[in-house]
Amino acid sequence: MNCFIRITNYYKKNIKIIHSHIVPKGIENIRLQNYAPEIFYRFIPSNSGIKKAIKRGQILINGELAHTGTYVQFSQVIDLLEIPQSQPKLFEFKLEILFEDDHIAAIHKPAGFSVSGNEYKTIYNALPFNLEKSSEPDALPWPTPAHRLDNQTSGILLIAKTKRSQIVLGNQFENHTIQKKYCAVVIGKVLSNGEIKTAIEDKLAETDFEVVKVVNSLRYEHLSLLNVYPKTGRTHQIRIHLAGIGHPIFGDKLYVKEKMLHRGKGLFLCAKEISFLHPKTSEEINLKIPTPHKFESLLLREQRRWDTERNKNV
Repeated sequence: MNCFIRITNYYKKNIKIIHSHIVPKGIENIRLQNYAPEIFYRFIPSNSGIKKAIKRGQILINGELAHTGTYVQFSQVIDLLEIPQSQPKLFEFKLEILFEDDHIAAIHKPAGFSVSGNEYKTIYNALPFNLEKSSEPDALPWPTPAHRLDNQTSGILLIAKTKRSQIVLGNQFENHTIQKKYCAVVIGKVLSNGEIKTAIEDKLAETDFEVVKVVNSLRYEHLSLLNVYPKTGRTHQIRIHLAGIGHPIFGDKLYVKEKMLHRGKGLFLCAKEISFLHPKTSEEINLKIPTPHKFESLLLREQRRWDTERNKNV
């Protein structure tokens, strides 16, 4: 049945669908509680949250209440339903707004803040302070992030302001039609552009990268500035892939060896560009931000220190 027809039927019952997913071919021998976190991670970011949602009756399979032990099958329609929630506690924190209309918004997420979660100081709690509520009939109670960025990752974050936008953007992310460009400072000398196709948790994962600049470093020998293009959206994909080829991201406390760890500078990874189709008009939208100043400052500082030491020894 057409997705939007089913949504209309649910609205008549005063039940709203957050996201719908059709199980593709090749999916077998996997229980819903293990499959759902992958398809609904933008809305429920933890496995425990998925289990609670299933127990609350928030997930349907082909219109029927699902259970954690249910095995998913090809062509099934899995719906995530909205349940009434209280307004989040407002976090009065000013964000840089890159784009906003009645349907969507995009903000520049600073490093050091989680997109959502149990903490008070999250981007989610700050959105109502920064964005206007939509006047559309299917307006969300408050603006909602359409995807995730790690706590220490800065950059462009897309926000849905209506139910339709939430669904359409979710489908674009799921179908990998949204193009994302990151920049990262990594440890070591990256010699050439490349692609990484190493599975993450037995799931397809692909990342392309290109070399922007390489500088000398007294401690690390070299640091490299890369543009990175994730083709899939696995958790920590860029961090895992770059560490896997021997070039971990500078400041990454999770994937950098202890002796190479640089404390106090944060993670040098930024989502600097995104291209997508507007969920209402289908217009192609391209948003960009500059490479963070701290990235350029780090590279300049490391090169200057190396030059100074070399001149001492001449």
